[in-house]
Amino acid sequence: MNKKNVLGLAPFDAVDYLDHDETIVEYLAVALENPDPDAFLVAVRDVAKAKGIAKVAENAGLGRESLYKTLKPGAHPRFETMRRLLRALGVRLDVVTNHPVQS
Repeated sequence: MNKKNVLGLAPFDAVDYLDHDETIVEYLAVALENPDPDAFLVAVRDVAKAKGIAKVAENAGLGRESLYKTLKPGAHPRFETMRRLLRALGVRLDVVTNHPVQS
């Protein structure tokens, strides 16, 4: 028997906590900083689940199965697909410098 069952704890699911835009943005930002590209795909999948997979897929112009394949660990989605998906989630990526700009 594993510790989860012994302690009687429910498994953690990030989806349960992605109910505010600020939380979603922070979750995606932290995942994007992770050097493992699968971390960002998993985070986007979690946000899509929180917002409703069918609705997100429709808004992104994807089928549900295509969305799941796009966001599975190890996938290499096209940039345009990710852009449409992020737009459907109501977020966007911004590019900023890592260091102060010198004049």
